[in-house]
Amino acid sequence: MKRLLLLLALCLVAMAGDSGFCGGPFVVNVTSKSATIVWLVSGDDVIVQPPNGAAVLRSPAYRVEKTTLTGLKPNTRYEYNVPGLAGGKTSFKTAPAAPTATLAAVPFDFVAYGDNRTRPEVHQRVVNAILAHGTPDMILQSGDLVADGDDSALWATFFHIEVNLLGQAAFFPALGNHEHNSRQFYDILQKEKPYYSFDWGNAHFAVIDSDIGNVSKVESVRAAFWEEQTHWLEDDLKAHQTADFRFVAAHHPPYTAVASRQGDNPHMTALTPMLEQYHVAAGFFGHDHNYQHYLQNGIHYIVSGGGGAPLYDVDVPPPGITVKVASIENFVSVHVDGAVAHVQTITIDGKVLDEFELHGSAQPKPPAPAKTPKPAAVSGKPAKPAPSDE
Repeated sequence: MKRLLLLLALCLVAMAGDSGFCGGPFVVNVTSKSATIVWLVSGDDVIVQPPNGAAVLRSPAYRVEKTTLTGLKPNTRYEYNVPGLAGGKTSFKTAPAAPTATLAAVPFDFVAYGDNRTRPEVHQRVVNAILAHGTPDMILQSGDLVADGDDSALWATFFHIEVNLLGQAAFFPALGNHEHNSRQFYDILQKEKPYYSFDWGNAHFAVIDSDIGNVSKVESVRAAFWEEQTHWLEDDLKAHQTADFRFVAAHHPPYTAVASRQGDNPHMTALTPMLEQYHVAAGFFGHDHNYQHYLQNGIHYIVSGGGGAPLYDVDVPPPGITVKVASIENFVSVHVDGAVAHVQTITIDGKVLDEFELHGSAQPKPPAPAKTPKPAAVSGKPAKPAPSDE
């Protein structure tokens, strides 16, 4: 009950500070030339009186407002203002253009983290630590933004906590199991599907939905969805082999040091040969509320589920692939500069927990298939056979 009252208090503070606003603004679907600005506008609260004298429940009503900007310049920071919104300066930076023979790759920074749910006071401390470390160009969030994706009040709380961070960085979230595949995830974050990809300079990112349990109650529907998404992922990675880096993000990790969860995600473990085949540099995951770093056949698997949710032990690290595990709140900061990416994992108190480098592996562009000569048939008559060397 204390946590519920805190959540309601945070939402009321957000609405009181900015009349009519209950979340945002924040920027999604950012490319080198376009971006969508989103904010939540509050309506009247719904007041529910439970039986037997229990505490009154209040749930905010809100609507999603958005505007999409096009014709923007690559690698440019744009300041913007939503009329009626008080507070700090808001801005976003467009993605750098992909490098070419005459255009060098532009350095950029991003943060990967997730599982912000349940403990808003801890979530706030992690956000403060990210901002103290330095404002990234974009955020890669691995899911479980909220404890229940169907609860409107929790979305308002999430965006109130994130306001100073998402008011400066583009936002690319994955769907977690606690979002429950809720329609609110898609409406608020402007997603048509739970999987998507984007380019940022010399890097390509693919974000997939690992939460097949909430796709449908029907097993055949879940299987069909996973097959469709897996084919999409393979085609997407195959089409971006010339990028210096390929990154994949999802909620559920393929490996875990949490004893009670080992073997829980065979569908994700089954993807690892594909990630190796298409030279993925690193995967970023959540679900486990701690930090885990594995290295398997040249791919770094990073679990950063320490964004605020209650911590889990890391009691059984997988042998042979474990680099670092720790039960602590954290985020991962990545600085990409050309074909080298410098990775630091930072704890909630600002200390460096893990540090390593990734090296780009752009693959040569395959030659175009040879054109098959057309037969010289005329008026429906078969073409004469080519002269024989025999």
